[in-house]
Amino acid sequence: MADFILIDGDTVKFNSAFMLASVVVQDGTLEGKGGATLGGSPVCVEGDETNVEVQNCDYVVGAFTTPGKGTITIDSLGTDQVATKTNSAGKPVLLKGSLLIAKFAVTQPATNANTGASDPNTEYLGNGTFETSNDKWKGV
Repeated sequence: MADFILIDGDTVKFNSAFMLASVVVQDGTLEGKGGATLGGSPVCVEGDETNVEVQNCDYVVGAFTTPGKGTITIDSLGTDQVATKTNSAGKPVLLKGSLLIAKFAVTQPATNANTGASDPNTEYLGNGTFETSNDKWKGV
């Protein structure tokens, strides 16, 4: 099914729920490295999603109510977010699609203010979506 092609500067909107953790999310930004351009902006191709990184996001989880920090990245794309026929420079273009899988990697554990205990988890999975400024060109 055809969907809008992602381009340089498009936004990644992360949802704040990462499993049981609640993360103060910030948007990520895609950097398109495809050979083709749409409206003067390079298209995004498979692999460009691996460069999205949002650092220093606060989080809490369960009894660990003193916020910790972590970094959000894209763990994997949905099957409807990678074109099967449309490509640029020999790589499939990225499409808006539905949900992507995001990863929150803990860099500073949240703590329990009463006991001083730290969150033992090192990462949490969540999801997000793409927002694109491209409202004309679609890929398959």
